[in-house]
Amino acid sequence: MILKKKINKNFWKNKKVLITGINGFVGSNLAKELLKNGAEVVGLIRNKNRKTLLFAEKINKKINLIDGDVENKKILKRIFTEQNIDICFHLAAQVEVGLAQSYPYLTWETNIKGTYTFLEAIRENGKKVKSIIVASSDKAYGEYPSNKMPYRENYELRPKYPYDVSKACSDLIAKSYSEELFNLPIAITRFSNIYGPGQANFSALIPDCIKSIIKKSRFILRGNGEHKRDFLYVKDVINLYMQISKSLYLNPKKIRGEVFNAGSNRGYKVKDIIKSIYKMRNKEKNLRSILKKARFKKTKGEIQNQYMNYKKVNKFFGWRPSYNIEKGLKETFDWYKKYINKIV
Repeated sequence: MILKKKINKNFWKNKKVLITGINGFVGSNLAKELLKNGAEVVGLIRNKNRKTLLFAEKINKKINLIDGDVENKKILKRIFTEQNIDICFHLAAQVEVGLAQSYPYLTWETNIKGTYTFLEAIRENGKKVKSIIVASSDKAYGEYPSNKMPYRENYELRPKYPYDVSKACSDLIAKSYSEELFNLPIAITRFSNIYGPGQANFSALIPDCIKSIIKKSRFILRGNGEHKRDFLYVKDVINLYMQISKSLYLNPKKIRGEVFNAGSNRGYKVKDIIKSIYKMRNKEKNLRSILKKARFKKTKGEIQNQYMNYKKVNKFFGWRPSYNIEKGLKETFDWYKKYINKIV
């Protein structure tokens, strides 16, 4: 059942789209692509940190930014009563795993309270909204043995750690709002580790590793590098977000309440990703000494293996990753070379 393979630019023309978390890495990239396709973008922004892609590439000048937290129901009510929003992408989240372990209540407030406050505001005031994407995460699944990888959408959510629990809760809340009692037009996405241009979270592996090369700084590696992760390039993510959202808008009975995984269908050892980045920049001979100098941060709550099956999105939308890890890393590195001084 393939609904649509390509983004139809005419569909997005003059659609009013709200993005929560617009100053984040994925939100900024999504806004950029929506503008190219003729959409009118409204962004909820918690703070105007200017060391982000949104400001580095001056995307902020082309959109309507509204100051406020996603937990603030009064602000959300005002947005939905005044802005005539057609489509929503709920991307706002506290995404740093280390911060979640140190201050779990802050993560739960943003990721859980933020989700139900946002959806409740739509239920009460967003009658014009016809498509809502809620971003969950591969972390919502919790830990499964290696022989159960990759994750599939029918797997039970069984998280243990604070960040993982927060995403599972927001996931289930969104599912509840999509069911017959409230019948909101919601689809839930569980994507693997997203990387690419504009990621300013330098606690994440790939941007921190790239920064260590460009700035000649030390990077921090959680664990010993043997754990496996799945990586998904941001352009592939944006393409899929827009396909799901459009299909939900046009075919709500088929898409409402559905959960969609996306990833590369394989796991990469973290240390191999590091090697690929250094090798790509002809720094391989320095890698051994650099890894010796790297600060290996032992952490509790680190899932050993995580990667995603994408059969369902392929069946529904004909989607598969168009970027392999080498091509994605190259584009990412080139972007940081140009913009890193604007986001560090």
